[in-house]
Amino acid sequence: MQPNTLQASIEKCFACAAACEHCATACLDESDVAGMKDCIKLDMDCADMCRFAASVMARGSAFTGDVCTLCVGICEACAAECGKHDHDHCQACAEACKQCAEACRTMMAGAEAG
Repeated sequence: MQPNTLQASIEKCFACAAACEHCATACLDESDVAGMKDCIKLDMDCADMCRFAASVMARGSAFTGDVCTLCVGICEACAAECGKHDHDHCQACAEACKQCAEACRTMMAGAEAG
């Protein structure tokens, strides 16, 4: 794995975690908080997963591919849920999730090759 690719993937994971945390918090300020329940839950799951994935990548864990596979799934679910909402924070989160999923796919390919 190229060091630049590794660093870029870690940065995408941390950026996604930050976007998810922001989205979850902003959802709590929306008028229909109950309608945002699934979004908030996925935001929290995704933020935790992305931070964990970044940590695993940074330490070169033998489980990087497995963790990235799970991260892709959670990011895609979060992107789909956030994409249902017109709020700017949801749309920004959906985009960050898509970028993180792509970065994790890149890491998975590198983990399988290594």
